[in-house]
Amino acid sequence: MKYRFLVLLGAVCYGILSTIVTKAYAKGYTLGEVVGSQLLIGFVLAWTLVLFMTWKGRWSGNVRTASSSATAATKLSWRNRVILMIAGVPTAVTGLLYYQSLRYIPNSLAILLLFQFTWMGVLINSVEQRRRPNGIMLITLTVLFGGTLLAAGILNQGLSEFNWKGVILGFMSAISYSLFILFSGKAVPSMHPSYRSAWMVTGGMLFVFLLFPPSFLFNHALLEGLLPFGVMLGLFGAFLPPVLFAIGVPHIGEGLTGILGAAELPVAVMLSSIVLHEHVSLLQWAGVLLVLLAVAFPELMKRTRWAGRKDTVSG
Repeated sequence: MKYRFLVLLGAVCYGILSTIVTKAYAKGYTLGEVVGSQLLIGFVLAWTLVLFMTWKGRWSGNVRTASSSATAATKLSWRNRVILMIAGVPTAVTGLLYYQSLRYIPNSLAILLLFQFTWMGVLINSVEQRRRPNGIMLITLTVLFGGTLLAAGILNQGLSEFNWKGVILGFMSAISYSLFILFSGKAVPSMHPSYRSAWMVTGGMLFVFLLFPPSFLFNHALLEGLLPFGVMLGLFGAFLPPVLFAIGVPHIGEGLTGILGAAELPVAVMLSSIVLHEHVSLLQWAGVLLVLLAVAFPELMKRTRWAGRKDTVSG
């Protein structure tokens, strides 16, 4: 439960991002400035956590903890560091594709396209383990798909607002997000999650800076209004989710992670209504409830089976 909760919390963090990005675009900031400031702040926060853990280990008086914390970075070979930085690139690519899709299509449609990572994650997990998804997983995905259609407002808006450039970008962001989930559990899993996430954020930041040189560091944009957006996006997009996913994904697998990640959608819809004052219909709220039920369904079935077995044993 602990690891599932951490992954769920990471998904909730991602649900906050689209609202912040919409606000940043309204202030006139560009894609490079938004994603670049996000990853820069995430980079600072991630390495601050690493330094804090090392300092805490050295000064806690616990020799074993100090030795483990102090040597964690030195034992990480440059080959593994490069692997982690490459694993962090999908994080940056997801942000670039998803944020850019918001320029061409409505938020609800962009979220729906991003949420194709749910079945992609299950497909990747099934291929990797060479087995079909079980009945519970298939029911969950069916309910989840129906809920996302309702929550995204497709039945209300129809297909008239389709912009195929935005659609392609949104769908590609789902592929990238699926790869991020996969790499979160596979890239150097023996390393402490804080070090893993720090190097992954570093790789994502360097990738974005190669595409979009960080001119905001020199033209005063960061200190003239971009910084608050960068702090919020860095905290909820580049820092917390990679740490939480690095801890939780290796213990619960990519398939269940993809389903728990669906919690992002209800959060995004609620914030769109409360913060952006977008109209959310009853059908969309019904979709939100379906998504929440789909997220909870595997755990409810597991508890039901466990309770049944317990009663059988006790009987």
